[in-house]
Amino acid sequence: MRRNSQLIFGGIIIAIGLIILISHLLNVSAWAICLPTALILVGAWILLRPKIMPDSPGFKLRIFGNVRKYGDWFVAGEETWMFIGDVRLDFSEAEIPIGETPFRVIAFIGDIRLQIPENVGYSLSSIGVVNTVRLSGVKRDTFFVPFEYQSPGYEEKERKIALDTICFIGDIRVQEVATVIPNQADE
Repeated sequence: MRRNSQLIFGGIIIAIGLIILISHLLNVSAWAICLPTALILVGAWILLRPKIMPDSPGFKLRIFGNVRKYGDWFVAGEETWMFIGDVRLDFSEAEIPIGETPFRVIAFIGDIRLQIPENVGYSLSSIGVVNTVRLSGVKRDTFFVPFEYQSPGYEEKERKIALDTICFIGDIRVQEVATVIPNQADE
């Protein structure tokens, strides 16, 4: 799935470059062709989306908005598409199933924050034009370069979160938090 995202993103960047190059060679305005074409494609996508994307509880489409989950919640795979928005997922008190749970965020401008217990493995795959990634305080800026990371011992962990992001401009922060151990004196 990550490879498909890279192919799509790379194809879009190549297509934009080719359109600009051809417009300069033929002395034609690229915007006069691209803007109406983009509007037609977005309109067609809105009309045909139910046939392209399955309607499932794990799929969210937002033009502007936030996705926030915290406290005691059951973790299930999700895919969120947005133009501009924030995603805040706090897994510190969540019920995380055994195995790998995928999360995908596709946004033009995305601000993504995760809080993950230290006993849960996580992987991050991020594609974007400009991305800032912070993993437990370490910052990495990328420009047109995919970023991939797996937490130490990811494969051996019983519970895993896999985050896949595609953002034109993205700010991603992953913070590991201490695992909450129930007070055994109360038992």
